[in-house]
Amino acid sequence: MIRDICKDEGFLAQKAEPATIDDLPVAVDLLETLEHHKDGCVGMAANMIGVNKRIIAFDNEGKYMVMFNPEIVKKSGPYDAEEGCLSLTGIRPAKRWKSIKVRWQNEKFQERLKTFTGWTAQIIQHEVDHCEGIII
Repeated sequence: MIRDICKDEGFLAQKAEPATIDDLPVAVDLLETLEHHKDGCVGMAANMIGVNKRIIAFDNEGKYMVMFNPEIVKKSGPYDAEEGCLSLTGIRPAKRWKSIKVRWQNEKFQERLKTFTGWTAQIIQHEVDHCEGIII
């Protein structure tokens, strides 16, 4: 189901609760909402659709990917970026890392660990910020 985009900064500033297997339907809604906004959006976190759970979905080099309970465990190569967000107005500055190692769970809640670089890494960092209640 395509959900409305949450623009309530008070809600967005809350740290997300851990996701569980019961949250799989939220991931489906998140993917459908992201795909609906694909012309102007490359990633979303569950709080952007009004669900305070630690779930992100993003374009991973042309294929959508979902992460449950993502955590950045290593980062290198800091740089300054400017980013937009469907939940926020305007373009805002952000500190990002060229390379990040992420630990997360897949849709079967199996733990995964992978290093991401470049644009994909920047998208993941933006969405993990959402999970942390960080408003850029």
